[in-house]
Amino acid sequence: MATETASPARRAAVELSRNGVRGVTGPLQGHHHEAYAIVLPPGNPLGEVYARGKLRVRREGLLWFDRRTFASEDQLLMELKGRISRIPECAEFAEGVFLQGFVEGRTLRDGRFWLGRLSGRHVSQLGELFGQMAAIKHGELALKTLPEVDSRPWVPDGDTRGFLGGLIDFTQHEVYQRNSGEFGSLFDRLGVSATSLNGLRERAGGLASRPFSLVHGDLHRRNLIVDSRDDLWFIDWELAMIGDPLYDLATHLHLMNYPECDALRVKEAWRGAVGAARPGGCDGWERDLPHLLAFKQAQSVYTDVIRTAVALLVGAGALALVAGVVTAGTGAAAAGPGPGRLRLARAARKVQRVLAAAKDALGLPAIPTQEKIRAAYGEWLRERVRRRG
Repeated sequence: MATETASPARRAAVELSRNGVRGVTGPLQGHHHEAYAIVLPPGNPLGEVYARGKLRVRREGLLWFDRRTFASEDQLLMELKGRISRIPECAEFAEGVFLQGFVEGRTLRDGRFWLGRLSGRHVSQLGELFGQMAAIKHGELALKTLPEVDSRPWVPDGDTRGFLGGLIDFTQHEVYQRNSGEFGSLFDRLGVSATSLNGLRERAGGLASRPFSLVHGDLHRRNLIVDSRDDLWFIDWELAMIGDPLYDLATHLHLMNYPECDALRVKEAWRGAVGAARPGGCDGWERDLPHLLAFKQAQSVYTDVIRTAVALLVGAGALALVAGVVTAGTGAAAAGPGPGRLRLARAARKVQRVLAAAKDALGLPAIPTQEKIRAAYGEWLRERVRRRG
């Protein structure tokens, strides 16, 4: 990529790299940031520990599906140094320009880890993380928060009902309603309505109180890195916040989809670590965990329905996709094994899975067939293409 046509983030990465453009890898995969790994120049303060650094610049104009709290992930990492083990170090090189240490290794998606099995070492290190986060109390982090945080209803420490209610409100107002002009007809065709989250609100009213602490909020496989010493590192703290420690366990279990034997081991590691770090941190956890898991299942519907639609629409292939999938004027799927039909079939299978998982959480009377899901997306795509004119 020619430097003069590169993005500002890539140009900054080239300037910071020891070897110029040859020392830059990326952009790295990720929804929220444009990120690059760079070879660190001599004298860089991160160079004592890391061979490479990571420059991350937040993407503009994103659809956010999770509530955020802290204005700067980089400053959060600097604040957590010495309090949380095996997280990237971070340093500021100019005003507002930060580099994180790049953790060399493989994610839990790779190789045997993709099967979902965790070694005893990694279960223990997960438990250590949960305990260290639980020890960071409400009000201990003196960090700048995002402007929208001030407009949220104040939730007192330990009010897990208010915490989950706030997450439900965010999904209802900032994900569903804010984007209803673009995706409302698609949700309607899939059977998801403005009242689908009401049952979860009722369930939130019965949660036990637990003292708030730091939660990561996004502990999925790509954010768990195994280094050459078989140690587990924890990256991408963009969605971190102060809240119910049980939310992190629910989020992790939902995202990882462990076999039951591993899920039980992780639950026990969480219970032991959080219970030791914070008195009352595990109160009511076995009764409340299904309610938080139900929220994560419901949240995934809104996330995956929209992301799937955007993925189908973007790029030069949208017109061809519509032409190859939908019979004009009917919304019915066209016959034939063309690439558009195959793309839509894969999307329909994925969306049907998340709808089925969230059937009880959202109170859905029925799960649409894959044919109906294909037709729903096909009609939505035709509407978008007509708008583009």
